[in-house]
Amino acid sequence: MSEPILQVQGLRVGFDHPQGLVQAVDNVSFALAPGERFGLAGESGSGKSTLALAILRMIKPPGWIASGEVWLAGRRLADLDENGIRALRLADIALVPQGSMNSLNPVLRIGRQIADAFVDHGLHLGRGEEARRIAALLTEVGLSEGVARMYPHELSGGMKQRACIAIAISLRPKVIIADEPTSALDVVVQRQVMATLARVQQDLGAAVILIGHDMGLMAQFVDRLGVMYAGRLVEVAPIAEMISKPRHPYTRALIAALPSLERRGTLAGIPGLAPLLRELPLGCPFHPRCAHATNRCHIEKPMVRDIAGAQVACHLA
Repeated sequence: MSEPILQVQGLRVGFDHPQGLVQAVDNVSFALAPGERFGLAGESGSGKSTLALAILRMIKPPGWIASGEVWLAGRRLADLDENGIRALRLADIALVPQGSMNSLNPVLRIGRQIADAFVDHGLHLGRGEEARRIAALLTEVGLSEGVARMYPHELSGGMKQRACIAIAISLRPKVIIADEPTSALDVVVQRQVMATLARVQQDLGAAVILIGHDMGLMAQFVDRLGVMYAGRLVEVAPIAEMISKPRHPYTRALIAALPSLERRGTLAGIPGLAPLLRELPLGCPFHPRCAHATNRCHIEKPMVRDIAGAQVACHLA
């Protein structure tokens, strides 16, 4: 088996709050193989996007990385200074952000924004070579060369998202983190964006971390899925195994909430609300919403265990 391209070990992220510490990411560990598609799923507020920003070292005050390590292609990111980590972003690990309209500069043409990636990483290309590379990137994500001369407001939502993908792959990174890349897009455009992401990932041979809460989308795209709840990874398993045999009650509830042709007219939900991260209950954070919780679940936080090739944090698994 090849060495992981990305390793996250015991990562913890806290946020200072007037009412107490918020533990947004709590002791998260996982490894990503070269070329692998890994999903991070869970309800809003479970810590998925915070985990992505922590990997990229983009957590800003009042947030801070409390502990843990991230290794990318054998390099320990904590050893890099600010210039070093900035040089690493885009070149080795890139982010496709959620909400492309908020990520693109509204007063710069798309081509200029792609060119800025080259300049920021010391690639001072001639005008002809720069234009050729920008045209090739736009073509690779299914956009015409003319998009380079357009402003973000002239593009549709799907086109803006593909422009963000073009920027993310401009320096051919080894890892792409896609943070809910299809949010606020209709179903047809979602499929086009995901097909674009899959195509460029194959062309680059890059690994992808896909963040979202759409379990149906995860089932179609990823090889392996991690489910997050209250800042913790509560289950990690190959996607086919997780869909057919989920081991954590929260994973089972997420899958049961998917619409089904067999259960037309019946929609299942998860009772209760996700807990506030600054007021987590004792024991397992999911126990107030779990129909199978025992006395042990109320008092003892479950540790992650290896079970037949999956990692599960549940006393009952």
